[in-house]
Amino acid sequence: MAEIMKVMDAAKKIMRQSGNMRQWGEGYPSEAVIMTDMERNGGFVIEDDSKVVGYFAFLSSPEPTYAQIYEGKWLDDELPYHVVHRIASYPDAHGIFSSVMDFSFAADSNIRIDTHRDNHIMQHCIDKYGFTYCGIVYIANGDERLAYQRIL
Repeated sequence: MAEIMKVMDAAKKIMRQSGNMRQWGEGYPSEAVIMTDMERNGGFVIEDDSKVVGYFAFLSSPEPTYAQIYEGKWLDDELPYHVVHRIASYPDAHGIFSSVMDFSFAADSNIRIDTHRDNHIMQHCIDKYGFTYCGIVYIANGDERLAYQRIL
């Protein structure tokens, strides 16, 4: 857990340096959130030479915050899907997003993901990987997120 939280802190620093000042405020993601991912068999670390360099959650549907989408619609709203959350890595770890997506699409052909409007790095990665922008969702605390889906 300590290694995962170091990765989370590094990811927050990357966000702040790139102008994303509001996403992942103090205390988020917490150890409790990561433990919940793990309890759902959806918390994964990415290692390089046995060192944790990244983390992500890969969780099966339904995702409660995706029940309502605004200013758009999902590509498909009937098939089961997986959602990817909390992608984080060290700044010198490269290819993390591609590794996460390769893993995810090997497990399911229907993936949803969301990100903060200020997270331009993640938006670029999502677009580059062929996701379609579907609309806006609101997470549990009421914050807006841009929602995407890709179906192979």
